[in-house]
Amino acid sequence: MEKLSMSELREMNDEQLEDTLRETAKTLFHLRVQAQTDRLDVPSELYRNRRLIARIKTVQNQRRPKLAEEVATAE
Repeated sequence: MEKLSMSELREMNDEQLEDTLRETAKTLFHLRVQAQTDRLDVPSELYRNRRLIARIKTVQNQRRPKLAEEVATAE
């Protein structure tokens, strides 16, 4: 998975973010299994994937209050 900046993550819609999160979590799982059973070629990939997951969740959490506010004003 390539490194995505916060601005790139913010440009994504909710579905794209969810797909990226799912894919990154799956990759992280496989890297953890590989780290336990074998040697990783690039150990920093674990770190990068954890950081990417945190960034995605941050963007999702920043959007939640805005969604709740939009729903409240629509009613």
